[in-house]
Amino acid sequence: MSEDRRGAGPDGLVLIDKPSGITSHDAVALVRRALGTRKVGHAGTLDPMATGLLVMGVGRATRLLRFLGDLTKLYEGTMRLGVETETLDADGDVTHTAPVDVIDDAIDAAMAAKLGASAQRPPAFSAVKVGGRTLHEAARKGEVLEAPARIVRVDRFERTGRDGDDVTFVAAVSGGTYVRVLAADVGAALGCGAHLTALRRTAIGPFEVADGRPPDDPGEPLPLDRAVAHLPRCELIAEEAIAASHGRILGPAAIEGPYGVYDPDGRLVGVYRDDGGKARPLVIIAPA
Repeated sequence: MSEDRRGAGPDGLVLIDKPSGITSHDAVALVRRALGTRKVGHAGTLDPMATGLLVMGVGRATRLLRFLGDLTKLYEGTMRLGVETETLDADGDVTHTAPVDVIDDAIDAAMAAKLGASAQRPPAFSAVKVGGRTLHEAARKGEVLEAPARIVRVDRFERTGRDGDDVTFVAAVSGGTYVRVLAADVGAALGCGAHLTALRRTAIGPFEVADGRPPDDPGEPLPLDRAVAHLPRCELIAEEAIAASHGRILGPAAIEGPYGVYDPDGRLVGVYRDDGGKARPLVIIAPA
């Protein structure tokens, strides 16, 4: 764990294993209380029903969470065929039921059809904001707000078992993908409807829930540069590192996309991106 330049609090990442029944915001509040700092954020929410990995940034690491958004997320879950709910998961009221008369091969085919990139619209009961209002707030008042569809990617969506109408699965998806929408889509394709009854996030990129801790006991934060360890790395000479610590433009590194820049001692200075013949700072995290 490192201290920020003013000694105001800890810096780094904490890996949290969120229990069911609390929101991601509740988990953030517990981490704040445990670490004695207000500067805590998370990289990707989990619905209250869901459990599993939340990657949180503390102190200056909150400024690096944006670079975790493209990491693949891995889930284990269960969907129940024949029952639809207003929230697409077990937390919502049942809106429709239908008999289930489908074979496993049909389920597998419906799941395989979701692989690849496609447009997905966030569900009505979600934390997405439209015009400054969250969709779930409007939905609870009987109002209809629609967020624009977003392009998501499903790399893996496989059935791992079946017990009557309950189907267990694993899914590997891009950030921003709603797994409960995938479950509802499978139910629609099968003609019987479906909703999510359980979901557990087991990994985000290189981070695994096996290393997670309870939100009220997060442990000591990991080094903040773990947040960008998956990005390409650019080593700077001393003069460049000083310039970068002040957010100055550097010469291009000929690297596509964002990349971490490090001083000669291997400390993270910030994240840059080439723009034409120059390298411009995206985030500056000058060494403490």
